[in-house]
Amino acid sequence: MKVLVPVDGSECSMRALGFAADFAKRFDATLDVVHFTDSPGADTQRLKGKVSEVLEAEGLEGETEVIGDVRLDNLKASDQVGKDILELVEERGYDHVVMGHHGTGRIGKLLLGSAANTVSKSGKVPTTIVP
Repeated sequence: MKVLVPVDGSECSMRALGFAADFAKRFDATLDVVHFTDSPGADTQRLKGKVSEVLEAEGLEGETEVIGDVRLDNLKASDQVGKDILELVEERGYDHVVMGHHGTGRIGKLLLGSAANTVSKSGKVPTTIVP
């Protein structure tokens, strides 16, 4: 089984990473971590360090893949990230996605959407949402 966990550095995405690491160990799955950004820099490097710490604590190895230039210039940036995640799922054949969700509420979802909602509602891949 191949599991994908997108992270953005938020508390909920790091909880999702911890859940995904445990999930991968329990089901002898491969775990890939990805971070989408339109401007990789020092924050991206810090995030990669945090991810490495979580994976090491769980006894897993791996690197965080950083995918840049994800067309974040429109109002529904999170919807675009969700679409980019689904594209990656299709290209690489992931069997499951584990994602954090900020719980933005109704107004936030109306204005910005949610990458987690985009992925889970697509029905293209089983998705676990970690609050």
